[in-house]
This record gives sequence, structure tokens and C-alpha cells, in this order.
Amino acid sequence: MPPAPLIVKRILYSLLIGIAISALFTELSFLVLKQTARPPQTIELTIPAGTAESVARGEQPPTLPDNMVFVVGDVLLVKNQDAVAHQLGPLWIPAGASGQLSLSQVENVAFECSFQPSKYLGLDVREPLTLSTRVYGIIYAGLPLGLLIAVYSLGAPSRKKGQNAPAKNIQP
Repeated sequence: MPPAPLIVKRILYSLLIGIAISALFTELSFLVLKQTARPPQTIELTIPAGTAESVARGEQPPTLPDNMVFVVGDVLLVKNQDAVAHQLGPLWIPAGASGQLSLSQVENVAFECSFQPSKYLGLDVREPLTLSTRVYGIIYAGLPLGLLIAVYSLGAPSRKKGQNAPAKNIQP
């Protein structure tokens, strides 16, 4: 069994390695989830003129998405520039008017939608990804990983002083 100071060193180094590895992986995940790393805001969705005719022909209006991703606290502002009234879930938006929908909780819903050929619009509302969320992710993944590395490192043989380099065979 290695001496106590060596065990403490191994545990500390293992924790640092675990946190570094988890930081790498959580930051890579952050790059994928970057669209929710922002404060809540108002997001405009404009229904262009001629949308009702396009939908009647079964065509997807080019400026309208099938699904949208939001963060909690966002407000979806729908502006209707079409000559026909449209509906998005609980919103009834007359021609030339606008309506807004407050997104106050995490949910993944499909609202009935008159300006989509499928007649539905998916809304995915997520928690905003903040700095504290990222730090918690690193700590909650890094500490257990570091402890696991520490447990495995205790099984590794330790070098005693004077055993730093193997003896060389010197021949005359």
C-alpha cells in the first residue's frame, strides 16, 4: 500500500483529470446546444402574403419553419401579413394583425397551425443553458469520474524514492 501523502496526491490528480475530461465533453455538448445558450427574447414569426394559397396547394411556405426551438421565457410574436386569418394553437391572428404566445415552461408541443401544410407546428421549449448549468455539468460528471480514476490508480504500483530510473547495465 502506498504511503498516505502519495494516496492524497493520486486522489487530487485523479480528480483534476476527471474534471478536465468532463469539461472537454460538456463543452463539446455545449457547442451542439448553443441555440439555447441565450437569455429569453421575443422571436418574430412572419406569415408572408400568399401563405394560405401555398398551403392550399400543399406547398411549404419558404420562410416558415416546421419546428422551432425556444428557451423558457421567450415570447413568440406572430405577424400575419397574409390576406387570410390564421391560427397557431390558442392564437387567432386576423389578416394584418399580430398575436403573441408566452413560453413559460419546458415543453415539447405540436400546435394546430393553419399556415403549415401539415396543419401542425412543433415548438420545443427548453431551459436556457447558462454558465452555472455548464459548471454544474462539469462538476457532476468530473468528480465521480475523478474518484473512479483515483480508485483504479490505487491499484497501480508506486515508485519509491531512488526508483525513478531503471538501473543501466554498464559494460567495459
